[in-house]
Amino acid sequence: MARKTAREMLNSKTELMIKDVEPRGNWKMHGKMVIPPAPEYEELMKKVPKGKLITQEEIRDYFSKKYKADFCCPMVTGIFVGLVAKAAEEDMEERGKKIDEITPYWRTLKAGGELNPKYPGGTEAHVAKLKAEGHEIELSRTGKPKRVKDYENSLIKI
Repeated sequence: MARKTAREMLNSKTELMIKDVEPRGNWKMHGKMVIPPAPEYEELMKKVPKGKLITQEEIRDYFSKKYKADFCCPMVTGIFVGLVAKAAEEDMEERGKKIDEITPYWRTLKAGGELNPKYPGGTEAHVAKLKAEGHEIELSRTGKPKRVKDYENSLIKI
């Protein structure tokens, strides 16, 4: 059985899930939790124009409001954002699309404007794509790229 591509996984039939969650263990969030279908993450990420940014936190807030839930699952959000990134890279490598024809996943940051080391090519590739669009990168105390400088000034309103 052949392994599914990221694009196939992203486009597979996932359904909207809304469920009540009780706090337990380290999981402090509780109330009505939403998990939107994976393609909705890509639709939202495609709306971020060049020079602008969005964070996973804002994505979760958007879906919480859209579906009238208390919160959107942060774990699934991270998984689906990563899947969008992998599918976009597949679109270039396997389908011959150009960078301006794929979902601009690099414009989606982690909370606090932090870079996503799990994106294709790691932090270095993420930094290169952001710098190409005019963003400055802040370094950590150890001198490694950590977050987009003044990312708050580039956030889109969704």
